[in-house]
Amino acid sequence: AAGRALRRCGRSVRPSVRPSLRAVRTRGAERGRRGRAMATGSEEGGPRSPAPGQQLRALFYALPPGESSFRSLEEVPDYVEKSIPFFITFIGLEFAVSWIQKRKLSGRINDGISSLSLGILSRLPDVLFRSVDLISYIYVWNNYRLFELPWDSPWTWYLTLLGVDFAYYCFHRISHEVNILWAAHQVHHSSEDYNLFTALRQSVLQKYTSWMFNLPMALFIPPSVFAVHLQFNLLYQFWIHTEVITKLGPLEWILNTPSHHRVHHGRNPYCIDKNYGGALIIWDRIFGTFEAEDEKVVYGLTHPVNSFDPIMLQLRPLAHIWNTFWATPGFCNKLSVIFKGPGWGPGKPRLGLPEEIPVVTGKEVPFNPIVPAYLNCYAVVHFAVIVELYTELLATVTTLSQGTVLLRIGFIILSLASFGLLMENKTKAGILETIRCLVFIGVYKLGYFRSQFSFLGYAYEV
Repeated sequence: AAGRALRRCGRSVRPSVRPSLRAVRTRGAERGRRGRAMATGSEEGGPRSPAPGQQLRALFYALPPGESSFRSLEEVPDYVEKSIPFFITFIGLEFAVSWIQKRKLSGRINDGISSLSLGILSRLPDVLFRSVDLISYIYVWNNYRLFELPWDSPWTWYLTLLGVDFAYYCFHRISHEVNILWAAHQVHHSSEDYNLFTALRQSVLQKYTSWMFNLPMALFIPPSVFAVHLQFNLLYQFWIHTEVITKLGPLEWILNTPSHHRVHHGRNPYCIDKNYGGALIIWDRIFGTFEAEDEKVVYGLTHPVNSFDPIMLQLRPLAHIWNTFWATPGFCNKLSVIFKGPGWGPGKPRLGLPEEIPVVTGKEVPFNPIVPAYLNCYAVVHFAVIVELYTELLATVTTLSQGTVLLRIGFIILSLASFGLLMENKTKAGILETIRCLVFIGVYKLGYFRSQFSFLGYAYEV
């Protein structure tokens, strides 16, 4: 109470009245016996390491409160990073099931490399900075929280599940209805395939606008609980990006499923601006944005970008908004270019005219330049090297100098751009790739790159 009074007087202090440390430790120890992942009440401690079975269940939002409640933010595991082996396993499993079901693979090399490149690119800022979602959330929690729900209560856990998913629904819907936000989010929709690779296709810029939708929860929900559900909500959306799962029966009424999310990724007129939910589909049913899967879904953007270059996919929509902004007469119309829907134009409704959405015939051919088989093999091998260097960077970033970290990030970006041009068989791709390989040899010899596996050093140079 004293702390709240001081804050009302303009002083930012943390309340000094707290339960005794011994009482906190006692309660934490007692509850810790009921779940391995629950905090034991120690004041300091690193992130917990979930068992493989727990990590697998985290992908399906199937970890109960007793196994995923933590007293401090520092104890929350990095569920996303630890899910990488499961991502790879499920992608391989999807390929196998797709081959058995349809006698064809579930994806293409060029589109798969493009999706993975965009996923890596979206995570690179996190190497340098802490997540803006958590930074903003912690700031509001420390300075403006109204009251504090117990971190170890199942009621808090389930309330946060609903809160995070509803915040995601609101942000996701606005990202489709506000042009400047759509410019970032469209990256995720740019693939003309629909598979588990597509789930990893993320925007670099989107995280810098999504954080504000979570801030109301910071007024009463502890950051450690929020951090768990922020990851679970993201992980859940991985496995629903597939065509090998059809319908899930009664679960279709409550959960976001592969069938519902296929509609969201469709460019058919009946699919546009539908099914925004993250883990739950109830928000779409409540607010009138739900649409069941009907006719065959054709995936991608209504106006395909026809590129595998991750840098181009990130920046081209912003360039389009910039050009449209200056070409549109009138100040109010210029603002509308930014803040109304991507289909808006002078004299049109806020979200544009439905009849202007291109008709889908079902005979659309995905962008798929002809590339020699040896070039596909080359791109796969070199992309695997970059993935290994990226994971090594994540593992050692705290021990590296800032200059070394920036050098590695710059080289990864250069490599991803080069692979994109190779997959498009552009004439200048060979020149850029030669430069990239020479840079690699130089920095590798100087010791700025190191493989996690020493026996691969000579192979990398070759």
